Amino acid sequence: MGLTNNITSIILLGFPDLRNFKYFCFPLLLIIYCATLSGNLLIVVLYLVSKTLQSPMYFFITQLSLCDLLMTTDIVPVLLHTVLYGGSTMTLIGCITQFSVFLISNTSECLLLSLMSYDRYVAICNPLRYHSIMTHNFCIMSVNEVWLTSSIITLIYAINMFSLYFCGPHVIDHFFCDFEPILQLSCSDTSIIHTLDLALVFIFVMGPFIIIVVSYMYIFITILKIPSNTGKYKAFSTCSSHLIGVSFFYGTIMIVYMFPTEGQSLILNHSLSLIYTAGTPLLNPIIYTLRNKDFKEAFHKLT
Repeated sequence: MGLTNNITSIILLGFPDLRNFKYFCFPLLLIIYCATLSGNLLIVVLYLVSKTLQSPMYFFITQLSLCDLLMTTDIVPVLLHTVLYGGSTMTLIGCITQFSVFLISNTSECLLLSLMSYDRYVAICNPLRYHSIMTHNFCIMSVNEVWLTSSIITLIYAINMFSLYFCGPHVIDHFFCDFEPILQLSCSDTSIIHTLDLALVFIFVMGPFIIIVVSYMYIFITILKIPSNTGKYKAFSTCSSHLIGVSFFYGTIMIVYMFPTEGQSLILNHSLSLIYTAGTPLLNPIIYTLRNKDFKEAFHKLT
């Protein structure tokens, strides 16, 4: 059925239970938003201007920052409006577009994290061939494929969503247009798109996670074979930041999307989603820069 829908606009309720605390929540979220933008933009700028950061690992971190910037600018401005005014209104097309941008940033981050684990695997398990494998052309081609694959997946979702018939209700009890809340507005049969979603999630979310787990199994085995404790610590420190980032990213994904939500309160579910959409983009710059000597030196040179 074509998109001659009974609803053209959608109301996002956000956090109705926290409306009395909006003058506390709004400044806090605004600070988080500004810190997220500043931290991720700083990573991109430092990579572009510093010769010491011109390596595959920092190139992938920069791409990760672009994913976080994309997600933050997609979700948080609407969230700020929702918190301040007790709700937000957007068009149906705008709602699906917001989900599409959210999806492309999420999918890209999953694929990038698997690329970064492969980079650490080669660096630790096959260091003599690192520069011949992780060439500039390989990195550019890999990142282009990441963004192209994410765009194609997002286009598939968008086409399927726009083919649905939406009859209402026109209210979403969430602070952004996520997959399930959008489908709940449709009167069409959504079994096909749910099946498609399950397949794509397994391939492009769990697939990269399996690659990461296998890579780190080999990395840990290699580290254990290093005779000196100093060598073990140095090898582990090169991948510890990425391991923390992966744990936080996939940990929040699994909590938000892979556990049953029937027994959860809405405020708990929304809070977990908030940690995932606003917390992760803020935490990534902290994880990858605070303990990194190269980033610190590049920052001091810039200032």
